[in-house]
Amino acid sequence: MNTEKVLINAKTLRTKQREAEQRLWYHLRAHRFMALKFKRQKPMGRFIVDFVCVEHRLIIEIDGVLEQIRKTIALSPSPSPTSGRGE
Repeated sequence: MNTEKVLINAKTLRTKQREAEQRLWYHLRAHRFMALKFKRQKPMGRFIVDFVCVEHRLIIEIDGVLEQIRKTIALSPSPSPTSGRGE
């Protein structure tokens, strides 16, 4: 699947979210959950993940719940900066 098709598919998935995805996205968007930045329906290679927090290298498929996400992040070590550019 080429990059353009993946991007179009991701956009379609964002506009046609299931109710469970909408509910989870409400809590994850706009830094509402633990002040973390999440993206939804993000292309990653040839896959499209439901939600991703790049800072913590955390990918969430819709079968996950908020409590499990909190536990996973609480157990993972904080990332160390790789450069002074805020990446």
